Amino acid sequence: MTTHSGHTAAIPATKVIGTAVYNTAGQNIGTIEDVMLDKLSNGIMFAVIGFGGFLGIGEKFHAIPWSALDYQANTGGYVVPFSKEQLQAAPAYSVAELTGNDGQEARDASYAYFKIEPYW
Repeated sequence: MTTHSGHTAAIPATKVIGTAVYNTAGQNIGTIEDVMLDKLSNGIMFAVIGFGGFLGIGEKFHAIPWSALDYQANTGGYVVPFSKEQLQAAPAYSVAELTGNDGQEARDASYAYFKIEPYW
């Protein structure tokens, strides 16, 4: 089954993790470090995009709503409809913060900040 954009509806997480993420201006904003799964709804809560830090020290992560990512074959990565400034100002988290409270705080803040319709 394919999505409205012609992509398949199913993809292995191993194929998503490590994929580059760009904004609409074509700037590389990072890579998908992981995906957070919602075990209760069987959906994806958000993609974890890493940025900053040096050799893993001081790195923070953005929780980007999964529905905001659009895979574009010509870039070989995902494109998000956010400016560089929006992404820089977005909530950022440590790994512990992303997973605290079952990920709900990071999820809720991310969906609210990016003004994405919640899936829950």
